[in-house]
Amino acid sequence: MNTPTQQTRTARPTRRAFHVVSHVMFALGILALGYAGFAFADSHIYQAVEIRKFEHASAVPKTHVLADGDVLGEIQIPRLQLNAVVVQGDSNRDLRRAVGHLSESALPGEQGNIVLAGHRDTFFRPLRNIRVGDDILLRTESSSFAYRVESFAVVAPSNVQALAPSTGHELTLVTCFPFYYVGPAPRRLIVRAAEVDEASQ
Repeated sequence: MNTPTQQTRTARPTRRAFHVVSHVMFALGILALGYAGFAFADSHIYQAVEIRKFEHASAVPKTHVLADGDVLGEIQIPRLQLNAVVVQGDSNRDLRRAVGHLSESALPGEQGNIVLAGHRDTFFRPLRNIRVGDDILLRTESSSFAYRVESFAVVAPSNVQALAPSTGHELTLVTCFPFYYVGPAPRRLIVRAAEVDEASQ
């Protein structure tokens, strides 16, 4: 039978371990909040600076080859109040700061399928309310291209058919789905749009 003294000795290490674990968890929570705050500030500062530079840039087309992270343009979906810088590439850093252009896909102004990817919890979060018929504007330093949403679908990550090249002038937006899923989302939302004449809008 344990005496009160023995019970006290047994309880002390347990209490000590609990305090250590709680302090570690608190520190990890602070670090996670700090990183989230940094990522939020970094992406918003980057967007503000690059949009300002983009709006004051010369309309003369650039002839150099785009490198990963270079600003390609700006995407707008007026009804959803979506407005974001588009950069070349889809690395983690690119997608943390902007919408990414898949380098294997067509460039604005070229024939084919332009594919843009964005995170569901940042720049492409408004896509949860996308509708057929929504207008999309894609601007570069030299031109503007107007598109209209024709369809959207939820697919498995392995379904890459929507990313395939085409012979038309199309725009495809890709983000993870569901929007409120915790952890890596199991599906993808694919939004397909076709280029339209701005004068006909």
